[in-house]
Amino acid sequence: MSYSQETLSNLELGQFDEAKKKFAWALRKDDDDTLYGLAEELYSLGFTSMATRTYQLLLDRYPAEDELRTALADILISEGKDDQALNYLSQIKEISPAYVESLLVEADLYQTQGLFEVSEQKLLTAAKLAPDEEVIQFALAELYFSIKEYRKALGYYLSLIKQGLQNYSQVNLVGRLGVCYAEIGKFEQALGYLEQIHKEDLEPDLIFQLAVTQFQLKHEEDALKNFVHLKEIAPDYATLYPYLAKIYENQGQLRNALQILQDGLSVDQYNIALYQNASRLAAKLGQNEDAKKYLEKALEQEPDNLTLVLALSNLLVSFGEHQENLALIKDYQEEELSNARLLWNQGRSFAALDNYEDALSDYQAAYQELTDSTDFLFDAAFFFRNAGQRQLARQCVQKFLALEPNDPEINELWEELQD
Repeated sequence: MSYSQETLSNLELGQFDEAKKKFAWALRKDDDDTLYGLAEELYSLGFTSMATRTYQLLLDRYPAEDELRTALADILISEGKDDQALNYLSQIKEISPAYVESLLVEADLYQTQGLFEVSEQKLLTAAKLAPDEEVIQFALAELYFSIKEYRKALGYYLSLIKQGLQNYSQVNLVGRLGVCYAEIGKFEQALGYLEQIHKEDLEPDLIFQLAVTQFQLKHEEDALKNFVHLKEIAPDYATLYPYLAKIYENQGQLRNALQILQDGLSVDQYNIALYQNASRLAAKLGQNEDAKKYLEKALEQEPDNLTLVLALSNLLVSFGEHQENLALIKDYQEEELSNARLLWNQGRSFAALDNYEDALSDYQAAYQELTDSTDFLFDAAFFFRNAGQRQLARQCVQKFLALEPNDPEINELWEELQD
């Protein structure tokens, strides 16, 4: 047994002091081919310091072997020593047999730094020099996939699959292709690929994508089974909950839908969309206090989220809780009251409390921006009529009829306003 083999054996047994001794002897006594194999094994096992020493020793002996430089650069990148890695890579010239490999390592480095365009150019250069190399096609596909350039990624994944590859570097290429098709809205093609994947190969991300694709194609029973399965095997997969709740809601199972959203909030208590949907369903179920509490909890996390303020204000108006609505809006009375819908809600509450002077001011201000909202125009037309503002009432009716000419109540009001 060589010293290199003894080193690896000691490391596997956790005999680190003995391994250090054998490693020192390996560097002195073992032949260079054995040392090269040792360096590769040490790197794969995570002993980067020992691997670096071995590669550096070999590079000192064979300074023309650029493969050793790419190996050292790869280790340095994994340790966050980017500048040292680039120093090694810059020494590799275009005529070197290791040049393409160096481009791949550089691309990986720039990608980790978020310099995706530079990474792309390195890979495209490598692809021109070695167009048939699977590793380059895979690297380009993964780069485009990671930056959501799904159309570009598609071609490379397809090319690899046509070469007979289903998996590459522990990545399911068929699954990747299915996700790409789904992300660009081609759900039929996506489903065709995702359904090819064996059940035992369906990891949570792929189960989720399969279920979402089925949901988009309105195959809700199939989607339901997959979302429920995903919830069982990966309950912390927070993004499944809105979809699962929506399916139950579509089936009229509002209580089940609300329970799913509550389960989701126990997993992700910072998910604003879950609070909003839970509030909406609670209101449908007549659980007014719960509906308010969900939005109030969301506002505790995002107090400046005007969408949440407006949603809570809408609830308070619909519940007839006008004093509470005015108190809510008062907290946002400066810049946020430029929001026309919030002004409208304030006007509605003032009107409900018989404060018509303030209500009229808010309705007039809201009218400047909500002339394309039939909900507002309908309400405002009757409010202005009741407030004696017949000209404004007629304007609201005219604008409403331009959008919805056949509404019987508004047509009746129009006839009244002509007298």
